[in-house]
Amino acid sequence: MPLPTGLQSRPPIDVITSPFTRFARMEAAGGILLLVATAAALVWANSSWEHSYYEIWHTEVMISLGHLSISESRHEWVNDGLMSIFFFLVGLEIKLR
Repeated sequence: MPLPTGLQSRPPIDVITSPFTRFARMEAAGGILLLVATAAALVWANSSWEHSYYEIWHTEVMISLGHLSISESRHEWVNDGLMSIFFFLVGLEIKLR
């Protein structure tokens, strides 16, 4: 069976990655991923595997540079570091509008 004309000259990697590329170009892609991740986390945290969910959140993660190091749980990294960066960027976005 011959391939459709649009697929005949495309490399196989482009055929595989094109749906992901189209999704990433959508404006709503970030929101969709956030909703899916939130739903998955809620289901996982309220399932019989909740112990593994909380174990991952409370695993210690350390960043070190020479003799300087910071060690916090993943939960603390999100609360202290990533949320600070998020609200800083939101503030910049509001200021620029």
